[in-house]
This record gives sequence, structure tokens and C-alpha cells, in this order.
Amino acid sequence: MLQAQTKRLPVIRRSSLALGVAVSALLICTSTPLRAQEQDTSDTGEESTRRIPEVVITATKREQTLQDTPVAVSVVGAQEIERAEVQDLADLQTLIPSLAVRQGQTAGNATFFIRGFGNGQNAIGLEPSVGVFIDGVYRSRSAASISDLPNLERVEVLRGPQSTLFGKNASAGVISVTTRKPQFEFQGAVESSIGNYDLRRIDAHVTGPLTPTLAASLSGNFNRRDGFFEDLGTGARYNERNRWGVRGDMLWKPSPDISFRLIADYDRIDETCCGITNLVEGPTGANVRAVGGQFVSQDPFSYNVYYDVVPTNVIENAGVSLQGDFDLGFAALTSITAFRRNENASDFDADVTDLSLFSAVAQQAKIETFTQEIRLQSVGTGNFIDWTVGGYYFDEKLSVSNQIANGTDYRRYLDSLIGNPQVLVNLENLITQSTGVRPPTLGGAGQGITDNGRQDNTAWSIFASVDLNLTERLTATFGISYTEDQKEVSLNAVSTEALSQQNLEQLGYTATLAQLLTGRGVNPTNPTQVGTFIQTNPQVYAQLQQQALAVAQGPANPFNAVRALQPFPAFLGYPNAVEDGISNDNSTDFTARLAYDVTDNVNVYISYATGFKATSWNLSRQSRPFPADYTAGNPVFDRFTQRPVFATPASPITAAGLNLVNLSSGTRFAGPEDSEVYELGIKAAFDTISFNFTVFDQTIRNFQTNVFTDEGFVLANAAKQSTFGVEFDVTWSPYQGLILAGGATFLDPVYDSFPNFGDGIDVSGQKPQGIAETQFSLAANYGFKVGSFDAFVRADWQHIGDSPFFDDPAQQAVIDATDYTREQNLINASFGIRTPSGLGLSLWARNLFDDQYLVFASPTVLQAGSFNGAPGQPRTFGMTVRRAF
Repeated sequence: MLQAQTKRLPVIRRSSLALGVAVSALLICTSTPLRAQEQDTSDTGEESTRRIPEVVITATKREQTLQDTPVAVSVVGAQEIERAEVQDLADLQTLIPSLAVRQGQTAGNATFFIRGFGNGQNAIGLEPSVGVFIDGVYRSRSAASISDLPNLERVEVLRGPQSTLFGKNASAGVISVTTRKPQFEFQGAVESSIGNYDLRRIDAHVTGPLTPTLAASLSGNFNRRDGFFEDLGTGARYNERNRWGVRGDMLWKPSPDISFRLIADYDRIDETCCGITNLVEGPTGANVRAVGGQFVSQDPFSYNVYYDVVPTNVIENAGVSLQGDFDLGFAALTSITAFRRNENASDFDADVTDLSLFSAVAQQAKIETFTQEIRLQSVGTGNFIDWTVGGYYFDEKLSVSNQIANGTDYRRYLDSLIGNPQVLVNLENLITQSTGVRPPTLGGAGQGITDNGRQDNTAWSIFASVDLNLTERLTATFGISYTEDQKEVSLNAVSTEALSQQNLEQLGYTATLAQLLTGRGVNPTNPTQVGTFIQTNPQVYAQLQQQALAVAQGPANPFNAVRALQPFPAFLGYPNAVEDGISNDNSTDFTARLAYDVTDNVNVYISYATGFKATSWNLSRQSRPFPADYTAGNPVFDRFTQRPVFATPASPITAAGLNLVNLSSGTRFAGPEDSEVYELGIKAAFDTISFNFTVFDQTIRNFQTNVFTDEGFVLANAAKQSTFGVEFDVTWSPYQGLILAGGATFLDPVYDSFPNFGDGIDVSGQKPQGIAETQFSLAANYGFKVGSFDAFVRADWQHIGDSPFFDDPAQQAVIDATDYTREQNLINASFGIRTPSGLGLSLWARNLFDDQYLVFASPTVLQAGSFNGAPGQPRTFGMTVRRAF
């Protein structure tokens, strides 16, 4: 079975592999040590041959070495992060092959993927399937975790469902960040970087004792860089860096058995980001130009654009947490209490041209989160049973507001799309004749829609895990958790967009009936003539009514060209008489694992685990009632007989009198998702080499995803998505000072069942968008001596294979006809030297050979046939000076 599956995995490109091997070989050949480093000695004073250091992690909420933890986990230490010039969580994907990070059209719109599973992009109500924890505190949205990394100790990436111990929203995996605790010895460091795009970055931290039992640390960072996108119209730069943060940390140890750690932090991002450019110019490109618009056509890697709206992002994060640890003798008690606040405001140019089609596409969100975890663990070694029990509480209040308005060029653009500027004029006149009231200018500037939503989310869970040490080498682990999650949601929107509010079936009926009456010699503007005709020819008039209705509801409606130009219809808010805006979910999740130490250096494990993520609500104007609650259909009324010709089909919403013109059905939320994984792993660690090998089969049922429409994103559940995969990583030190590392992930992802993708499309059996089948990295790090100075040279190569841009086959076909790719081959390199006094200098470059790839693609708003997207970041390089004391 394994052999049959692996045959389906793609072949790695030879050219890419050769490039990576060449880089590694070059480093090996040119990095001859000037003087061998001294070897470590053990407590007995004997010389040790170990060159691969042991790493202590907390992936199972218990301190263990990486080798002794029978979980698929990758860990990156502070030194590796520093030498690789990793600045935020997005950069970590260059070091961890199973992790992928994609940023959308705003700075806070990032998504983390582990083994190809991940979500949370472009919808604030869609909580991520990859949980991010910093010092044990859950960050519920990516915008709360993308800031520059603080004073780090390590980053752990746990692959696969982790709901048993990590609870809420860890159905695909966990990113756990651990920072350094304050020290009872005075020390610190300051570093400053300069680079291309006028990079200026400063980081500093200091720590030391305040009293014999109280230590503190203070850190701060500032990161400023010009953008690499240029607006050819204004000369402005986009995709800049402008962020700073401060962090205070206090550690109080009143006794050897008790400690408290208090952390407070604040960071701010204020950037013009993010640049989006045209990828495919459809037929509507000519319409843009016809009304005087400009855009850079099909040249994303020029990093040139024309905008009339400056893309801005302001993100503020703040929080405080208190961790208490108590040694009770028989067990260790841990309590983590945290409160966090995240505020996010952004604006972007939706049409990606310098036309004022939309004068504003503004979004604001505020999230306040309180969390409490209590955990009790057994202590000591050599126990037959090691156990952990605990509970977790989560309380979050979220508010969100979105605004979009027509710009001053919108009406002229609509006239160009329709091809006849008289159509909208005629429509305005018809409305006036039918209602006796002149409507607002159809497509007029300033008209739009504003939506406001709130979500109160409370959740709690209890969990327990038991390790049964059956023999000195065989351990059986069983874990269980129970979670309840409740959301109370409200959402309302007010549309002032006059064209979107027009009942085109009604107008089409009125116009067609007038033509039919005129053909019968009846003046439709003369009520007396019409009344006489109806009275004397009732059956004929009934036939005319049905003819007019058939035209109005069919392809011959004279106003069908306008139908696609109604993006902001009236909105049915909730809760209402039919929809209560409440979801209640619960789940019991399990972990079962058997781990066996084959030798002191090699262990194997087999495991099964489940995961859970609660309902995610669509907190945007694209939220629609479910088909079970509403059957769409605009009513048609005959103004001469004063009777309905067509009534909206029966449904609970219609029965409650809540029907609105142009209201359609869709989804309000994506239901809860459940995941499971079967995993077989081998771990080995020797003095000079270590490796890990994992085979897994992971499935998520009712996977929550976004489906893009012309006007925005809607939520959907893929009935079943699965991935069979193989992961491998190795670290080898062939001689003192040189460490070679490599890792690879091979995936075979598929939508096993997704019949309700949208618009009658069934994508079952299709490969999901955005998941690369191959992802791997190679790295070489060599530390050596130059006289009394310590030096290093490092390089890494990250390869991410190509993947579909869309789940919609028709949209993907458009991109397939181009040369665009998501494949990445990034080479990063650095060189550094440090004096005995702690002064260091390093030179570094990321994406050294300026690899060109696309991050994402999407249909362009109200420009049928056109697609826009975001190119990856170009080459960056610089110099960093560090001083440790």
C-alpha cells in the first residue's frame, strides 16, 4: 500500500535539486576550519564526541528531549533563527518543510499551513486550523502573531491534530513559540541592521536580577524598510516595513518550589501594504482604458502598479499574561492567565487600477481575548504512570466593520461595460415612470454598503493524558479531551447602492408588458386604455402577463446586462425571527500512541489522534441565509391589476416577512470540522547524526474553506479532504563545527468529497488549491575560528513545489494558460564573525538569486476575465551588527 501511494508523488526537479546540492557542496569545500573547536566534556571530565546537541521541548506539555518525544514535531532554536535572519513567523517556512505561510492582500491577512492543511485567510470569522501559542498563550488570529519575533528560545511546530492537549482550533497543528525567561545574571544584547530598500532595524534586550528572588527583562524592536512596489502614477512605495514593539518580563521565585512569570507586550504595525498587480487582462481591460484608467498589464514581477487608493494597514497588539508554577511534591501545578487585545484597520484598492471605481474598501476589527489554563502533572522519573490533567477556558469578544463605496469613475465604467450609456438612463426613467419617484443615480459616487458584526465566543475544555511505561523501553500513551464551544453572532449591513437594489425581474416585466401592449395598439402610459383592454380581453391580458413574466425571468430580460453589476444588494441581518445567530458545538477527542525504544539511540512510534475546530461564522456582507431557510426569487407585481404575477417561493424567511429584493441563499457559517491522523514514525539520534522519518494519513471532515465569488468570499465545508504524506529530516555533523541539515515533505492531497463547492460545481477527486506536493530544504552551517574570533557561514535552500491557484476548474484553466507558478526555490545565505568581547558582524541575503513566484491569484472585482495576484518578495540583503554583554 505504501509503495502504491508513493508512486503517485511527483518527481523533484533535477535542476532544483542540483542547485541545492551544489550550494551545500560549495559550503563544505570552502569552509575549512582555521582551528578546530574544543569538544564538550561530560560531568565525568571525559571528552564527548557528541556534535548534535540535545534539544528540550514541551510539545507534550512536559519537558522532554526532541528525540524522546514520540510526536511529529520540528524545532528551531534561537541561534539558527538568528543566523538565518528569520524575522517573523512567515520566514520560518524556509527552515521547516512541513510549514507554509501565505500572506493575502493585507498585512494581517496571513495563513499558516501544516501538511497542506490551513485556513483563516480573508475572513475574520474563519478561525485558523493551525493554532499559534506564544509562551503558552493562544493567539486566535494571524494578525495577532505576525509581528517581529521577540527574544526567542525556540519555536516548535507540531504536525497533525493537537486538540487533546492544546484544545481550541488545533485541528491541523500547532506553532508554539517559547521566549527566554528573565535571568538572575545581568546580560543583554543590542543589534542594528541596514539593508537594501533602506532597511533600518534595531533590536535590544536586557535582563538581570532586581532582588535575589526577582529577575526582569526588557526588550524592544524597530523595523523600517521601504516598499518594493512602486506606484507609477504617484511614485509611492508599497509593501514597506514599519513596525515596532516593546516587551517586559518579570520572574519571581519566592522559593525553589514556586515561581511566577509576568509578561506584558505591545507592538504596532503601520504599513502601506500590500501590492496587488494584474496577472491576466481580460476583455474588461479595454473598458478600463476606455474611461481613462491605467494599470500594469500582465507584468507582476515589475513590481509596478497604478492605484488611486493607498493600501494601508494599522495593527496593534497588546497583552499581559501571568504564569504560576508550583511544585506540590507529588505533582507540578501550572496556571496561565492571559488577556490580549488586537485591533486591525486596513484599506486597499479593490480594482487595482488608478480609476476611482471604489473610493473606499475599508476594514476594521477589534478582538479582546481572555484565556485561562490550569494543568497538573506528575513529577519524577521511573514512574510506571506519568499523567497530566487540566482545563482550559476561552472568552473572546470580536467586533468588525467593513465599508465599500462607489468611486467617481464607477458610473462611466458601468456605461462602458454595458456598451450603451443610454441603458442606465432608460432604466432610471422606467423606475421613475413605474414608481413616480426619481431614483438616485444608478452607480452614483458615494453609494455603497457598510456592515457591522459582533461575535461573543466562549469555550472550555478538560483534558487528560497518561503515559504507561510498560517496560523500560515500551510506553503506551492515551489522551482524551472534551470541548464545548458557543458563539453568539450578530451581523447587519446597510446598502445605499441604488443599482444593486433594483428588482430587474420587476423592471423587465414592466418594460416587456409595455411593449406587448403597444403591439396590441394599447398605450401603456394611459391607464384608462389599459384598464379597458384588460376588462374586455381578460384571457388575452393573462397571456401577455405570462409572456412578459417569462421574458423577465429568462435570458431575454432587457436588463440582464445589468444583473452582474449589482454587487451590494439589500442585506438580511441576523439574529432575526428565523436565524438566531448562535452555534453550540462540542467534541471528544483522543490520542493513542505506542512508542518503543529499539536502542538507546533509536525509537519508533505509531499513533492515532483526532482534532476539532468549532463553527466559523461569515462576518461579512457575503453572508447569506442557508437554502433550508430561504428560497430565492424576486416577486413580480402587475401595477395595472394591482395583483402579484409571481410570488417569492415559500420558505421560513419569506413566511416571516423578511424577504428582500435580490436576496439570495448561501451560507452563514461553515460547520465544525473534525480531523484524524494515523502516523508511523522513526527517530534516531547519534553523536554526529540524527534523523526523523514519518508516514501519515490525515483526514479532515467538513474542512472549513473560503470560496471566492466576484464580490467576496463565502464559507463552505468540504465534506472530506485527506492527505497521505511522508516527512523526513536529517541533521549531520561530519566533523566539528559543520552541521548539514535537510528535510522533505511529500504530500498526496485530495478533496475526497466536495460536491457543494458552489454554483453547482463538484470538485470531488480534485487536488486542493495551494497545497504543494513537494516541499524540502537543505542547509549548511559551519562554525569555525579566525584567530580568537568565532565565525560562521550558512546557506539554505527552500523548495516549494507548484500548486493550483484555484479550486474552481474554470478559473484554474485561465492561469494554466499562462507561465505563472507558485513554485519557490529560495536561496538564503549569511556570514558572521564575533569577537571575544561579544561584538559581532554578519552579512546576509534572502532570496539571493531573486526567484520569481506568485503567492496567490484571484479574479479581479467587477472586471470579468481579469485576474490579479501578488508576486513573492524579491531579493533582500543587508548587514547586522550585534553586541552582547
